[in-house]
Amino acid sequence: MQRQLGLIFGTAALLALGMVGAAQTPAPIHVNLQDGKGQAVGHAMIAPAGEGVSIAVSLKGLSPGDHAIHVHAVAKCEGPAFTSAGPHFNPTTKQHGLQNPNGHHAGDMPNITVGADGTLEKTVTNTAVTLGKGPNSLFANGGTALVIHAKADDLKSDPAGNAGDRIACGVITAAH
Repeated sequence: MQRQLGLIFGTAALLALGMVGAAQTPAPIHVNLQDGKGQAVGHAMIAPAGEGVSIAVSLKGLSPGDHAIHVHAVAKCEGPAFTSAGPHFNPTTKQHGLQNPNGHHAGDMPNITVGADGTLEKTVTNTAVTLGKGPNSLFANGGTALVIHAKADDLKSDPAGNAGDRIACGVITAAH
């Protein structure tokens, strides 16, 4: 009996050590996106990627054409203008724009194109942010926000790429 208990406790200890030592992949984060009136315009699923994160965006009811999509520094989406989301997420204090030779904000991403029917299904990758720990985590300082702008980002003008008004927003926090 003593040998059986030792075997059981030994196995339990090994399993516990294995679980503690195993790398844990953060769970995907679901982000609800709303317009300035508080109406749902879609969602995003943010998941760890090989490097950074992938953001699968599903949108409806937006104006057709190119739109900027950025991660902003504050986990607040108070309409109608979403200025509560703060500036672009920029933990490395770079300048704006994916085409900036001095580096870009961690929250800068390629433009998205909404179809003629006002919908979009697209996955964007951002290699400058993580769902883990550290200054480039989307959860840093209480979280961030995913923001869609009225116009395309010109990918170079500092501080925000002349992307126009913020037309949709969703909070990114670990509590989702």
